[in-house]
Amino acid sequence: MSKKVIATTNAPAAIGPYSQGVRAGNTVYLSGQIGFDPATMQLAEGLDAQARRVFSNLEAVAAAAGSSLADAVKLTIYLVDLGHFARVNEIMAQHFQEPYPARATVQVAALPRGALIEVDAVLVVG
Repeated sequence: MSKKVIATTNAPAAIGPYSQGVRAGNTVYLSGQIGFDPATMQLAEGLDAQARRVFSNLEAVAAAAGSSLADAVKLTIYLVDLGHFARVNEIMAQHFQEPYPARATVQVAALPRGALIEVDAVLVVG
């Protein structure tokens, strides 16, 4: 099976030695996204703006793979404050419809660049 790197200028450039996404067969793995604006590489202000930006960034990488978040089968959400769980659910619901992907949400001590949220995803495309 071959791997294909997924890259787009519509999402933030990688800030380390990794790809924005990788397609292997019918599976697309989207690297974790934080709330960077892809044009400025600056972090959005506050949880709401960061969460919206995270899902927009994931959508952009999914689109570059010829897919969309409708093909997501698994998400992992990393929060520096699990008290934001309910608000993130509300924002996530604006980007996904049933059937929702499987998901884990974990609280972490810190995220890159002081981000409040990071999300990665796995897509299965036909």
